[in-house]
Amino acid sequence: MKSKLNGVLLVALALTAGMLGAGIVNHYEDHSTTSHQGLEKKYSPFQAVNYSGPLSAPTDFVIPAEASVPTVVHVTTTYPKQSGFNNQFMDPFNFFWGQPNQREMPQQQSTGSGVIISDDGYIVTNNHVVENGEEVNVTLDNKESYKAKVIGLDPSTDLALLKVEAQNLPYAAWGNSDQVKVGEWVLAVGNPFNLTSTVTAGIISAKARNIHILPNQKFPIESFIQTDAAVNPGNSGGALVNTRGELIGINAAIASNTGSYSGYSFAIPVNIVKKVVNDLMEYGTVQRGFIGVSIRDVDAQFAKEKELKSLQGVYINGLTEEGAAASAGIKEGDVITSINGIPIKTSPELQEQVGRYRPGDKIDVTVMRNGNEKYMGLLFATRMETPKS
Repeated sequence: MKSKLNGVLLVALALTAGMLGAGIVNHYEDHSTTSHQGLEKKYSPFQAVNYSGPLSAPTDFVIPAEASVPTVVHVTTTYPKQSGFNNQFMDPFNFFWGQPNQREMPQQQSTGSGVIISDDGYIVTNNHVVENGEEVNVTLDNKESYKAKVIGLDPSTDLALLKVEAQNLPYAAWGNSDQVKVGEWVLAVGNPFNLTSTVTAGIISAKARNIHILPNQKFPIESFIQTDAAVNPGNSGGALVNTRGELIGINAAIASNTGSYSGYSFAIPVNIVKKVVNDLMEYGTVQRGFIGVSIRDVDAQFAKEKELKSLQGVYINGLTEEGAAASAGIKEGDVITSINGIPIKTSPELQEQVGRYRPGDKIDVTVMRNGNEKYMGLLFATRMETPKS
């Protein structure tokens, strides 16, 4: 489904040159403590928070700000001069990469943000913040600086994993982006315009937003959290947190016709981030499975044409021969309505849920066929399949 923002340009927030990607995620059912008592509280960097109720009001942003600001770092990427910024990046129809250092010098630099996810120095940021960089350095909120090693890149999710040699660092508590609700208050934490440790507030405006900013990726997965928290160039790779200070997304892009904040910003859901981070830690690359289908969203006209009884779900246009979906008994014309019990309404939602699993994993798929609900067990092939579309 193509998103149309009339007169609005999709603008990347990073301060480096490279390509954007969009992401997928692993399945976590762990629980974590949700209270914050200053900065002394320790959190496991790989625990998800399961939360079903509304956040309390009135909202106090002091506690989540105090908890999250020390976990967000300033990322500086240095490039060889020949790969530096040129006029094409200032074209309003291209991605805006921030403010490079314009002085005449052998190398150029750009800046962005990152989030510490473990006390021994793992940091997640956007791929486009560090891609093609010759050297990456990070500065903590306490002004300490470190040279960072790039552990892995995933352009298809616009995520990158860095590592610094340090111990006992403050780090973010994982939230659960499945349980984020439209209208919920959030904070964006980052370094816009090189203004370090900046916090802005807004609400969740939409979920599972596909904004088509990854045309150069073969299998992009876009299921962004849309917010109206103010973010600007330099916020890329920074934290989107809820009012408990839990990380629910990594800020990645804005929609603007000026290159600066105009009311729309987009973050990669943290459940996508967790999958990518774990794969990069374990394998150095993302292990990505495909179910082997071509899909489309269901609208009123299409439902009438295909005599579908509901507008919910994702329609199966075609199947990869001997793919996981075909082997499980899924047929062309089926409508996928849930993955492992999680309702599926749109293609981005399906892509996000499927993307949490590796080849060899099994998922339970619910489809509607001729008006009847059917449950399918689906096992990913151990090789990377190539979807039909």
